[in-house]
Amino acid sequence: MLNCFVGTVGIGSGEPARLMAVMNASPESFFSHSFVPREQLWDTASRFCDDGAEIIDLGARSTAPNAPPLTAAEEKERVCASLKELDGIGIPISVDTMFPEVLEAVLRYDIDAINDIHGLASPEYARIAGESGLPVFLMASYEVPGDAVGLEATHGACKKVIARAHRAGIEEIILDPAVGSWVPERSMEDDWDLCRGFASFMVHGYPLLAAVSRKSFIGDLLDTPPEGRLAGTMAVTYDLLKQGASVVRTHDVRETADLLRVYEKMQGNND
Repeated sequence: MLNCFVGTVGIGSGEPARLMAVMNASPESFFSHSFVPREQLWDTASRFCDDGAEIIDLGARSTAPNAPPLTAAEEKERVCASLKELDGIGIPISVDTMFPEVLEAVLRYDIDAINDIHGLASPEYARIAGESGLPVFLMASYEVPGDAVGLEATHGACKKVIARAHRAGIEEIILDPAVGSWVPERSMEDDWDLCRGFASFMVHGYPLLAAVSRKSFIGDLLDTPPEGRLAGTMAVTYDLLKQGASVVRTHDVRETADLLRVYEKMQGNND
């Protein structure tokens, strides 16, 4: 597996699973408790750090299905204002955006990674990301976020985004197999199949991101809204760790940090 660094945080072979905290500057987010008002960003990030977060993933646009529209200019204003608030926070920051103009703007700030759910489908975005020299979290996508349906197609999308990354000169990659109801053609069973087959994505040779926090396939099984999906999320996350996840992206930092400690203990990897 090809390792990489997000700031000083090593990811991949020989490293423990890392905790990435979701920080939403978007009040439209599907899990309303994850929205952080601008004046609370510093305190929230500090608490995340105290609770065990090693990376913060900052986003200013909801990518949930049926989210209200937001212009790139509005997203740029939100995320840049948030980065100003977080200046000097002392924890690596990844920025979650799929628009070239937003990416170009955030690179003026001290960020440590890029998170692209579009899988570098935009050549202009890929060029900017490649020139940044930063590691990139890449979701398996052909033309629109998460448009691969089924395990085989998702492997094909992984190969596609890796090829795009290499053309752009990007070598530090963390792959996201795109669990979630991204397009109408995908069913909840497709998500469970991706989770059951998560270890198969190790074949691509890059660290894997487990991004299942409070998602709808868990809610569909348990018949509960996002607020009631914590236990289900923890159960799925533990299994994905056993299958080789290198990074866990979560809304629930303290609980996931506890889960990671228990997981490492069960593997005999900590005192």
